[in-house]
Amino acid sequence: MSQTPPPTRVRAEIDLGALRANVRALRARAPRAALMAVVKSDGYGHGAVPCARAALEAGATWVGTATPQEALALRAAGIPGRIMCWLWTPGDPWRAGIEADLDMSVSGMWALAEVTAAAREAGRPARIQLKADTGLGRNGCQPGDWPELVSAALAAEAAGTVRITGLWSHLACADEPGHPSIALQLAAFREMVAHAEKEGVEPEVRHIANSPATLTLPEAHFDLVRTGIAMYGVSPSPELGTSEELGLRPVMTLAASVALVKRVPAGHGVSYGHHYVTRGETTLGLIPVGYGDGIPRHASGRAPVLVGGEWHRAAGRIAMDQFVVDLGGQKIQEGAEVLLFGPGTRGEPTAQDWAEAADTIAYEIVTRIGTRVPRLHLNNDPHD
Repeated sequence: MSQTPPPTRVRAEIDLGALRANVRALRARAPRAALMAVVKSDGYGHGAVPCARAALEAGATWVGTATPQEALALRAAGIPGRIMCWLWTPGDPWRAGIEADLDMSVSGMWALAEVTAAAREAGRPARIQLKADTGLGRNGCQPGDWPELVSAALAAEAAGTVRITGLWSHLACADEPGHPSIALQLAAFREMVAHAEKEGVEPEVRHIANSPATLTLPEAHFDLVRTGIAMYGVSPSPELGTSEELGLRPVMTLAASVALVKRVPAGHGVSYGHHYVTRGETTLGLIPVGYGDGIPRHASGRAPVLVGGEWHRAAGRIAMDQFVVDLGGQKIQEGAEVLLFGPGTRGEPTAQDWAEAADTIAYEIVTRIGTRVPRLHLNNDPHD
């Protein structure tokens, strides 16, 4: 790890060495499949461009995003190779996607019509991947509509406006081991792929596995696995095991500096609404970060931090820019480091600890950290 940076109000340290190690570990879990590094939502809050580069250095061969704008930004930043994006809406920049050599998901006839029109304007074929709704009920083509979409896509391919590069879907409950929907979705996917291939589709890749499926369902690996949260070292689900048990290293550490330390008497209210009142004379520490930085307000009174080697909980309401911890008799000075969450290797809370405090999932904890928090990317050299 690089030298600890000077104190700041708050910073998110992003360990790219850990990310590369996670990619290698995930590739080992699916040795016969290619790996797509999913960097949507600014790399789940970690920084899309540096994380994409690090993942490619570690052996990922695809990069994935949700929106075309995210994918185009990656290409503009010089990210090479195959980039796929899947959340398209009418009027989105299909032609720009074609010209940037993106692989673009198509879930319905409207999307096929728009992408083929854009391809004619661009004078070159679009790379498309047909998405099947095998049971998640979000994006994707329903089985009853699949023959029509496949037939129309093949006609467009014959006309030279598209190349069908993939067939894919997404699992609903892969993070719940043994859930009956998993087998049903895999069966539906195999049937829909078989139909498309029988009709003449020759996909480069077939894929359905997300992070939990990559970790626990070898039968779902097919030609490509899409790893998002696991690549950042966060367990997809407590039911699957902790990050350590899954062989993953959390990539983000969120650190701040104590802004103020003061003694207050018994019966002193703390923060809005006085939901916390001191029981006796005590020391309060002000942590200069709040929901304006992505700290969940609904973790008020429960959110854990490490200060001076000891755990403390947020005392009272988390405000937009700050919250308070009751330090009791602990001797702490202004400027002392506060670890909100990290790998846990120094005794600090993890993103999962925060998720439990906020009654949410660890995905949300890391992804919601806002742009007001500077990212410090460490271990940039892949040979370190």
